[in-house]
This record gives sequence, C-alpha cells and structure tokens, in this order.
Amino acid sequence: MAENTVDATLWCRSPLPAPDAPVRLVCFPHAGGAASYYHPVALALTPDAEVLAIQYPGRQDRHTEPCVDDIGTLADHVHDALRDQLDRPVVFFGHSMGALVAFEVARRMERDGGGPVHLFASGRRAPSRYRHETVHQRDDDGLVAELRSMSGTDSRVLEDEEVLRLVLPALRSDYRAVETYRHEPGASVRCPVTVLVGDDDPKTTLDEGRAWCEHTTGAFDMQVFPGGHFYLTDRATDVIEVLRARLKSAANQPDRELA
Repeated sequence: MAENTVDATLWCRSPLPAPDAPVRLVCFPHAGGAASYYHPVALALTPDAEVLAIQYPGRQDRHTEPCVDDIGTLADHVHDALRDQLDRPVVFFGHSMGALVAFEVARRMERDGGGPVHLFASGRRAPSRYRHETVHQRDDDGLVAELRSMSGTDSRVLEDEEVLRLVLPALRSDYRAVETYRHEPGASVRCPVTVLVGDDDPKTTLDEGRAWCEHTTGAFDMQVFPGGHFYLTDRATDVIEVLRARLKSAANQPDRELA
C-alpha cells in the first residue's frame, strides 16, 4: 500500500465517529460546499454507518489554503487521503461537482485493486454529457446570481458581504473545475451506480442522468425526486432512506481494500 502524501485529517472529516459501524459512507460536497453540509446525514445514519465528509481546500477552516480548480487533481488528493479509510466496505455519495470527484476517486481506487462497493451520483449529468458553461468567468455579481438561481445557499449568506467574500473564491474555483472537466473516453467504474436527480433540475435532465449507465460495468439504477438542483434539501428523509437501504446491503459485502 502506498503511503499518504497529503494530510488526511485536513481532507476527511467524521462529524460523528463510529468506529464500530460496519460500513463507511464517504460524502463529496457540491461546488462551493463544505464537509459540514453532510452533518445531518451523519446524525441520521450513525451508528449504522460512519459518515466521512470530504473537506476541499479554500473553505471554512481551510480558507487560507489555495483552492484546487481541477477535478483530476482533487480526485488525486482525495484518493490519497482515503487510503487509511478502507478498513470496512465503503460507499460514495457525491452531489453535483461532488459526483464527478467521487467518480474519479472511485476510478483511481479501482485501478489499485479496491474501490467503493457503490457510488451514488446526485444532481449531476453523466461525465460524457458535456455542456458549454462559463459561470466561472462571470463577475462576483454573476456568481451570486448563480447561487440564488440554484436555491442551495442560505439567504443570510447571500446578504452578508463579508461572508460572500470568503465564499466566492472557492465557488469560482469549483465552477472552473466542473466546467473545464473532460472525462477520459470510455471512463467507467466496476461498482454499481445509483443516480439521484430532481425532476426539475436545470443542471441535469433525466436523459443526462440516465447516461451514467454508460460509466459503470456494474448494476445501474436511477431515482427521480420532485424538485430542482437541491432537491435533496426538501427530500432529505427520502434520500436518507435510499442510502440506509444501500448501506445495509453494503455492510454484508466483502471489503474492497486498496492494494
């Protein structure tokens, strides 16, 4: 097993440590998001699963660190940080940008002989479904307008200029990472993939979500919820139950340890 070249404690956050949980759920935040977004998930699933949330640099307690504006580089760092977290079956959940990072981390782990036993891709079109988008090139007002349109940011943040100044650099970097991402032709994972999408999501049509089936050689299914890009805010209970069922199944599968 290769040694870590990053400080895993900076990248991997466990809101409610559960060392005896039979399975671990690794959660990947959306553009502009942080590990704290998944604290309610930890509250709901612990102790049946240990929730591990990824903290990207450039936000919250990592706000003084340079942002990473490339999905592949993010995936390399997270892959490295997770090397010591494979002592039990692992399930990945990524929302929006997080779905792409989770997919690329899974690919890297599978190359090493391990990987997650399941991947949830939420609110993100398949890697092969490209749209020309330039949100990261907008001025600050344009970025704030994007935040408002997605309805995923607390309105108090949008009205607080001091907080916005802290948030916008990471948001711009994340959008650059997403909008410049290009998948490797034929890229896929071996683990099963479940796509979760809102039926009114402007960022992901049902056809774009269904196209994730092209990126796994394992089982595939898609679940559609009422709502937009942040459907999971209003449908949190339903999403948790979907995760709970899959985690229960994953807990009975053999570990896929990283070689």
